[in-house]
Amino acid sequence: MSTKKGILYGVSVGTGDPELITLKGVRILENAPIVAFPQGLRHKKGIAEGIIEGYLNPRQKKVPLCFPYTTDDLVLHQAWEKVAFEVYGYLMQGYDVAFACEGDISFFSTFTYLAQYVKMLDEQVVIQRIPGVSSPMVGASALQIPLTMQEEKVAILPAFYSVEELEKVLKTVDIVVLLKVHSVYSQVWQLLKDLDLLKFARVVERASFPDEKIYIDLTNLSSLKLSYFSLMIICQR
Repeated sequence: MSTKKGILYGVSVGTGDPELITLKGVRILENAPIVAFPQGLRHKKGIAEGIIEGYLNPRQKKVPLCFPYTTDDLVLHQAWEKVAFEVYGYLMQGYDVAFACEGDISFFSTFTYLAQYVKMLDEQVVIQRIPGVSSPMVGASALQIPLTMQEEKVAILPAFYSVEELEKVLKTVDIVVLLKVHSVYSQVWQLLKDLDLLKFARVVERASFPDEKIYIDLTNLSSLKLSYFSLMIICQR
């Protein structure tokens, strides 16, 4: 008699504050025999691992998975194949696997690729996604503003956007959220200054972490040094 395969759960764990995980997410994390998460840089504790550690117990097997920080398609493909094969090995033995993912599982999520590659190995694997809180919502809450109201239009741009793209978007929507703005902050600041939009821009760094920082007035902050987990909300209301 063959062993019933385990279920792969993608669990959204929010942006930093462990209390932002849903009750369902906590239940799955507490009961899964295998808990996986992205490995931290230089083998240090990663963000997702730090968020969930208070919900885990010594009986569970913790599995850090290596997802390289690169845009090289071949390197990424090889990495996703490797982690998918590792996770699939546990599923084949009948173990459920909970993968903890920062933010929301469907929003620029590492889990998207893990799930795709596991499905390539076996179409019959059951995958469940547990939604959660993503950074634009947490950032808006930190700023004490509604992210959108009534008929307002919102655009959310990932890290790889050009200033030219941003200028076009700013002319067509009411609210723009720039994710991981640290790498292009100076260029964005100059564009907003040229368009007289600095007064509408706010930055949240490490939203919901204990060391969260908020920058309301960017007028004299043309070269602000930000960490990786920083976003800007440009709210033209």
